[in-house]
Amino acid sequence: MDKNLNMAVLIDGDNIPSAHVKEMMEEIAKYGNPTIKRIYGDWTRPGLSKWKNLLLENAITPIQQYGYTKGKNATDSAMIIDAMDILYSGKVNGFCLVSSDSDFTRLATRLREAGMEVIGIGEKKTPNPFIVACDKFIYIEILKNKTEAVVESKDVREPVIDKITNKEITLISTTINDLSDEDGWAFLGDVGSLLLKKQRNFDPRNYGFDKLTPLIKSIDMFELDQRENSKSSNKLIFVKNKEKHLAKAKKN
Repeated sequence: MDKNLNMAVLIDGDNIPSAHVKEMMEEIAKYGNPTIKRIYGDWTRPGLSKWKNLLLENAITPIQQYGYTKGKNATDSAMIIDAMDILYSGKVNGFCLVSSDSDFTRLATRLREAGMEVIGIGEKKTPNPFIVACDKFIYIEILKNKTEAVVESKDVREPVIDKITNKEITLISTTINDLSDEDGWAFLGDVGSLLLKKQRNFDPRNYGFDKLTPLIKSIDMFELDQRENSKSSNKLIFVKNKEKHLAKAKKN
């Protein structure tokens, strides 16, 4: 993804918690330049009062949208209309849709059809159709600071992370196999890119690792090899399925 991408960040204020907005904006900056930042909601509601100072601190423009009819979400419609206006303005190359609402599934699909990069950010409760409609989907939970991303249990604090399952391990294994050369080695950067195409919410941080390399190292089913890079001082990392695991994966 182009780091110089001009992006429109559109936030569903009715559907996203106000906590950790700073971490969210820092994450978005990794993928592009957020030139447009808007949040939608009925700002007459007391429930949205927590956002006010955060909007000033992060230069996010609030868009007022009254709830015209009880039970109907006018915020979604306003956000979708704005997204299409921004698309046709030609001022951005990508969008970040911040919501846990599956109502934005068609919007994400339409924007990608128009050649836009689309990043989704939402809570882990986000329905899968919206997740797979994006180029990449990031869970808000993993953006929390490590000191804050904890749960309490009898005065013991433990990180909020998922345990990697056989499903994800098999996904990694088959992806390595898809890209491997005759000796079974695949460039780890290519593996990471293909993993994201296969599973839009794949992120090592979901499992407690900052990067893909330490995640791979933690699983005793893969081999890693560092090689010299003729173009820079950075090492090239290659990964391979261990023979025993590869035979098992083929059986499955």
